[in-house]
Amino acid sequence: MITSVLVANRGEIARRVFASCRSEGIDTVAVFSDADADSPHVRDADAAVRLPGNASSETYLRGELVIAAAVQAGADAIHPGYGFLSENAEFAQQVQNAGLTWIGPPTKAIELMGSKVESKKMMADAGVPVLTQLDPETITENELPVLIKASAGGGGRGMRIVRTLADLNSEIEAAQRESLSAFGDSTVFVERYIETGRHIEVQVMADRHGTVWTVGERECSIQRRHQKVVEEAPSPLVERISGMRDRLFDAARLATEAIGYEGAGTVEFLADEKGNFFFLEMNTRLQVEHPVTECTTGLDLVALQIHVAGGGALPAEQPQTRGHSIEVRLYAEDPSQEWQPQSGTVHRFEIPGAQFEVLDKTGIRVDSGVETGSVVGVHYDPMLAKVISFAPTREQAANLLAKSLQKATIHGLITNRDLLVNILRHPSFLAGDTDTAFFETHGLAVLSQPIAQGRALELSALAAALSDAAANRESAKVNRGLPSGWRNLPSQPQRKQYGDVTVEYTLGRYGLTTDLDGVSLVVHTPERVVLDDNKIRRTFVVSRYGSQVFVDSPLGPVRLERAPRFTDPTEEVAAGSLLAPMPGSVVRVAVALGDNVTAGQPILWLEAMKMEHTVTAPADGVLAELNVVAGQQVEVGAVLAVVSHEGDQE
Repeated sequence: MITSVLVANRGEIARRVFASCRSEGIDTVAVFSDADADSPHVRDADAAVRLPGNASSETYLRGELVIAAAVQAGADAIHPGYGFLSENAEFAQQVQNAGLTWIGPPTKAIELMGSKVESKKMMADAGVPVLTQLDPETITENELPVLIKASAGGGGRGMRIVRTLADLNSEIEAAQRESLSAFGDSTVFVERYIETGRHIEVQVMADRHGTVWTVGERECSIQRRHQKVVEEAPSPLVERISGMRDRLFDAARLATEAIGYEGAGTVEFLADEKGNFFFLEMNTRLQVEHPVTECTTGLDLVALQIHVAGGGALPAEQPQTRGHSIEVRLYAEDPSQEWQPQSGTVHRFEIPGAQFEVLDKTGIRVDSGVETGSVVGVHYDPMLAKVISFAPTREQAANLLAKSLQKATIHGLITNRDLLVNILRHPSFLAGDTDTAFFETHGLAVLSQPIAQGRALELSALAAALSDAAANRESAKVNRGLPSGWRNLPSQPQRKQYGDVTVEYTLGRYGLTTDLDGVSLVVHTPERVVLDDNKIRRTFVVSRYGSQVFVDSPLGPVRLERAPRFTDPTEEVAAGSLLAPMPGSVVRVAVALGDNVTAGQPILWLEAMKMEHTVTAPADGVLAELNVVAGQQVEVGAVLAVVSHEGDQE
């Protein structure tokens, strides 16, 4: 009987497993790196053991340290979560050799599916349709585009699309570096790239007594950098094509039985609009997107994992599905800046909903690894939370999720929240017309536009200015009874600058005067502003953190940056400077001092949050400064290099 579980993972993943353990009356043990010492998952556990260091390679990927922590804390089982060591067969065997229960599939099954190259050969032999692997040495122009994939991993790491033969070798090398960094294995393979495929996966659950469940399918077609952003169950494509679900389930069952699988797993397929599909991989673990399956089946998949790992049997009849569930991944990243990851403090984080619960009625579920005050570092994935809706219909689930995200209070870091809301409200998404090229088809620049634009932005900025004025009045040592800028006689308007947004207003004996027609002031305090907008009363909640101002209202969230009154000359940088977009490590430098470069040419590569990021030349010119070398750690905003226009060299 399992009585105490150590989760060999961190953040949201660990907290999710702890939630099921608590409901089963099982003790919990966390492990944490130095960077995660104050993480919510550490506080959630009954006991926690430190893994010295920050990088994954020093901590969460050190299987011997994790096992030693379990023994030290008295745990009798280890749950790997998803990511890190969850699909490492050697670690699974070491857990069992230490006399602990492994809450996962048999070691042999992990080995068989651990190599995407070998697993595809096995699936082909079992009768599951697969895409043919290509030999990089013999690829021709006619076979382009192709996709390079890491054999040992997933989550978009070690993946590259190649559209020209000239880029093939360099992209293979980049994928190998990224795969080695993320998974400890540099093996990659190449296959045909399907531009507009549908990513469909089947959740399976099997016990050691021969019962195999195919517990519904999920669609995860909307992706960035080959990493899923929106997931849902059931799949709109499968719902539309008669007989496709039965064929998918048959293929998933064949794959599961072919390797003698036990526990929770996912068989992933790439499908086309006609219902044809090809095996991609089998994830021998719980998937990030498992909550949508839980909501549409009523199952607690983690509790079932524990039950099966302890030798328990599944009922012969698998559960029926109901309703529709959609999950979005909320990331600390800026989609408008090539998905640039963000790091720093989460000043406030409030998304109303059930925490880690299997929903049995219409509502919102939040699986989060952060909370108010958490710090997002550079060592791990920048996902803040998964937000999940459940409702009787797909349209209702999408509307509910979009509204909940819009009303959420998220202060501190730039996130992809606006992008997610725009996706959920997009006509093509609502029509179920999604594929892996969704961002390319509809334009990332359009999809990542702020929710609050036009008059909504102007009203929010006005509220910010009035709130700032009220805060200044409260902190003033004299004339505290008068509004900031108040004049008995007409005078110049008050002027506030927030980035590119300028606010001008006058506050006098006749009330508020502004360029916005039909707007009058009802209340303004440092935290709350109420305006009448053409007889419609609107309330704005304003929060400040240094120069950052956040305005929340039903019109949509607005993030503003208060412009400084005076510019610090020491903070100015030369034209053409390439600044580090995030803290990270310089992986490679492609040019030398004095080289001629062209706009968009790669200058160097940074590694941060387990991904490589290319820093390119902003314009044609000459590399006038180069301030870094390979292997160097840099801070955000550091001047990496300077490109001068050729004419400037005189």
